[in-house]
Amino acid sequence: MFSGAQISLYPMADDFVGVILGALGALDPYRDRLRIETDDISTLLVGPPEVLFPAMRDLFVAASASGRHCVLSAAISRGCPGEPDDPICRSDEVGGPVIPLDERKVAAIRAVQATAVTGQATAAQFSLYVMGTGDHMDEIYGCIDFLKQSGVYERSKHFCTKLRGDAGAIFATLNEAFCRFGPGAGHVTLDITVSANSPSAV
Repeated sequence: MFSGAQISLYPMADDFVGVILGALGALDPYRDRLRIETDDISTLLVGPPEVLFPAMRDLFVAASASGRHCVLSAAISRGCPGEPDDPICRSDEVGGPVIPLDERKVAAIRAVQATAVTGQATAAQFSLYVMGTGDHMDEIYGCIDFLKQSGVYERSKHFCTKLRGDAGAIFATLNEAFCRFGPGAGHVTLDITVSANSPSAV
């Protein structure tokens, strides 16, 4: 199965290049488990979800440590039928048989509760897309039930759900939404926007 993320990092600062370059070192521990390709619009991270989400978290936290308003935008996908399988994406998190929805919700909540605190206050909004299954709304509603018990749920918005909390719990919640809902070997995508240090935070 192929899994990866197209990410863009936006520090709202005059020295945005310095903030971005200074944060890139946070990816170093993951470079042997990810394929990374950068162009003038975004950076592609290819690898298993259990590496993708911590790598995005650590990059975002490192950039946000500047105290400047930082936003990370990402399109995350697994199981796209148009992408070839890649051995680097082998994962124990996805691809197996799907267990009952209620059991997946409980497991997702436990995983978020066990996440280490980063100390970075964060807000996020995201949308989950479950492709090619007749029961996709059951999966989405199951994910929403999980989100409401995750400890970082703030509210529903048009077309997305808003989260607020520590960056560790936020990225763990996004990882659980991505891995636990939808068919194990099917096509699932997330559209996420994560923000820290916003001057308009309410």
